Amino acid sequence: MESSLSELRLEIRIGKDLATRRIDKYLSRRFSERSRSFWQRLIKEGKVIVNERKVKSSYDLRKGDKLLILLPEEEKKEIPAEDMPLKIIYEDKDILVLNKDAGVVVHPARGHYGGTLVSGLLFHCRNLSQIYGPARPGIVHRLDKDTSGVMVVAKNDPAHRNISRQFERRKVEKEYWVIVDGEIGLDSDLIEAKVGRHPRHREKMSIRKEDGREAVTFYQVTERFRGYTFLKAFPKTGRTHQIRVHLSSLGHPIVADVLYGHGPLYLSQLKGDEPGEKEGPIISRQALHSRRIRFQHPATSEGIEFIAGPPGDFSKTLLALRRWRAN
Repeated sequence: MESSLSELRLEIRIGKDLATRRIDKYLSRRFSERSRSFWQRLIKEGKVIVNERKVKSSYDLRKGDKLLILLPEEEKKEIPAEDMPLKIIYEDKDILVLNKDAGVVVHPARGHYGGTLVSGLLFHCRNLSQIYGPARPGIVHRLDKDTSGVMVVAKNDPAHRNISRQFERRKVEKEYWVIVDGEIGLDSDLIEAKVGRHPRHREKMSIRKEDGREAVTFYQVTERFRGYTFLKAFPKTGRTHQIRVHLSSLGHPIVADVLYGHGPLYLSQLKGDEPGEKEGPIISRQALHSRRIRFQHPATSEGIEFIAGPPGDFSKTLLALRRWRAN
């Protein structure tokens, strides 16, 4: 089957028996940037071919199956390469690891075409993987705009495929630092609650028991304060807003998370004082930081780990809590 000039060809061979065999579930897990409904629509249009035959979304994949996927290319626009500061932790010919600042959008989207992390990456190294198309070069996984911390970027397609498989098979270890409202009762717990698009507010995600996607987060309390908790979160899956939704569902939204909790945090709140006339917030974005990531290098298979120090607003919030809200 021939693809049109407006389609990207992806070829996949199933090399082992799968726990999730339905083809639509497999594709939505492997390519988590796309929803399950997107893959179901593509399969229905005959754009996903298995062993040279069209299949249904309910098709069960088997070891040895050969998949040909014809992905529609996104509208081509020239992404501007922009000279912007990048906090690079590590770089070689296959990957780049950086500490992303809060407030930076990762890749172009409606309303955010310029000034994205992708623009800075293109200025820095030009050649990046193209598996997710020209709008998301090199982006293996992403962080929300107002989440800071460690991110991995692929500089070529083989590296991208390798790391994506590690994410898919849950071989990548991720650790986030989080400050939440309230005092969590348990010192540690495993949250297993499906996450999907909010039925009314399209910019939000929510717990969706019936039609959500599997989402698993383990957390461990690091430090307790009066009215707040500092914890580490270890997401086992990578759903959009997963940690934010899971913690909010427990009644402990992340500090300063406007979408799922409350507004910016002020020092006067911690001290119990009246707010000053010109008082600025300690932190005005969700207190969520991608602290650590561990995976196998795509070229050498060596286990590698990278750590990103927290930014100033996160550190200042912790210091203020220790001074004014210590137990």
